[in-house]
Amino acid sequence: MSAAMFESTTKPPRKVLIVSPHWPPVNAPDLQRARISLSYYRQYGWEPVVLAVHAADVAGTLDPELESTYPADVRIVHCRALPLRWTRRLGLRNLGLRAWWSLWRAGSRLLRSERFDLVFFSTTQFITFTLGPLWQRHSGVPYVIDIQDPWRTDYYERPGAPPPPGGRKYLLARLLAFLFEARTYRRAAGFISVSERYLSDLARRYPWFQGKSQTTIRFGVSTADFEYIRRHPPAGVQLVRQPGKIHLLYTGAAGPIMPHAVNMLFSGFQYYRTIRPENAARFRFHFIGTSYVPSGQGKPSVLPVAEKYGLTPWVEEVPHRIGYLVSLALLLQADALILLGSSDLAYSPSKLYPYYLSGKPILGVVFENSYLEGLMRELGCSWLVTFSPTGSKDAVNQRLVAFFDHAAAGFPAGILPPRNDALFNRRYLAEPLTEAQCDLFAAALARKPPGRHRD
Repeated sequence: MSAAMFESTTKPPRKVLIVSPHWPPVNAPDLQRARISLSYYRQYGWEPVVLAVHAADVAGTLDPELESTYPADVRIVHCRALPLRWTRRLGLRNLGLRAWWSLWRAGSRLLRSERFDLVFFSTTQFITFTLGPLWQRHSGVPYVIDIQDPWRTDYYERPGAPPPPGGRKYLLARLLAFLFEARTYRRAAGFISVSERYLSDLARRYPWFQGKSQTTIRFGVSTADFEYIRRHPPAGVQLVRQPGKIHLLYTGAAGPIMPHAVNMLFSGFQYYRTIRPENAARFRFHFIGTSYVPSGQGKPSVLPVAEKYGLTPWVEEVPHRIGYLVSLALLLQADALILLGSSDLAYSPSKLYPYYLSGKPILGVVFENSYLEGLMRELGCSWLVTFSPTGSKDAVNQRLVAFFDHAAAGFPAGILPPRNDALFNRRYLAEPLTEAQCDLFAAALARKPPGRHRD
C-alpha cells in the first residue's frame, strides 16, 4: 500500500450535523435524501449525526420500518417541539416554527461539546435555515443548505396559477421568506438543489449567489429499500385488484399544482371510452396517498375530477398519506405507473426514481418544456404525453389512446423507449448521490466564510 493510500485510509473523518426535523419513524418526503445517504457518508470520509424532532411532536404519518433502512449505529439526537394541542389553537402547525427554539438549543449544545466540520440542512422546514448563521456566529461551523423546494417563490402570483393554499399561513410563510432568505443564504457556505432552475432563480435574484459553492443533485433512490420490502413485505398492503383488469397507479400528493395534468388524463380516457369501450372497461386507476394528512383526515382531490368526466367507477383514491415502504410495495403490484406533471415547470418529483427502479411502464402526463419532461426523456422507459394549457387536446388524446392500447395489449416489446440504466445508476442511486454531496461539502469548506455585509 502506498503512503498516500495509507494516509487517506487513516485520516480521521470529518463530522457533519444533519438538521432534518422530520425523521423516521415519521414518513415525510424531505427526510428521504438524508435517510438514504446515511449508509454511505462514512465511506466518503464523513461521520453523520442527525438532529431531528421527536416523532411524538410531529403531525404526520408514521412508518416505523424506515428505522431499519439506515445504519443502527448512526447517532440521532432528538429534541421536542411545542405541542400541537397548544399551537393549533393559534393556527400554528408548522414544525419548523414549533421546534425552532428546541433545535437551536440542541444544536448549540452539540456544536459546543463536539467538533463538527459542517452543518447540513436537509429539510423543507425553511425557517430552520435561520439557525445556520446563528450557530456559525457562535461556533464558527459553516453550513450548507439543501434546496428541495424554493423558499421564496412568485409561483402563485404568475398568470394562470391557482390560488395560494393556506390563507394567512401562506402570507406568513411568504413574509418569513422575504425577511430571511437573503441574509440566511448569503452566509451559507454552499448549496445543493434538486433543480438547476432553483439555483438560476437565486442567481438572478441575488448577484452574490453566483460565487457560492453549488451543485444540482436530484432526489435519488436506494436499491436497499426495494430489497428490504421484498424480504419484509408490508402486511395487508394490496391494490384492490380484479381479474382481467389493468391497474394503473399513482402514489403521492396530487395537490392544486396538478389539476391540468389530472384533467388531461381523464379527458383522454373519457375519449378512449367512446372509441374503445371494451378495452376501457378493463382499466382501473388508483391514486394512493394524495394528501399529506394522516388516515381518516384527507379529502379527495382526484375523485371530484373523475366525477366531472363520468369516470368514478374507474377511479380509486386513498387521500391520506401512506408509508414510503408501503408505496414501494404498491408499485410492484401495479401493471403501470402514472406520473403527473406540475404547472410549476421546475417541479422535480422524487417519486420518479422509485418508479424507474420498480421496472414498471410509466405514463407521464407533463407540461411541455418542463424540467420533468427533460428528466423523463433522458431516462427513457416512459410513455410521455406533453401538453400546454393553450394547446390542442387532439394530439394529447391520440397519444393517450396509443398508451391505453399498448397497455391493453400487455405492452409489446419495443413500445417504450429503451431504459438508460447506465445514466440512472450513475446519477440517481443513493451511493453516487452521496458522493456528490460529500464533494460539495469539501468545496464549501474550502471557501472562506463571508464576513458582515449588506444583503
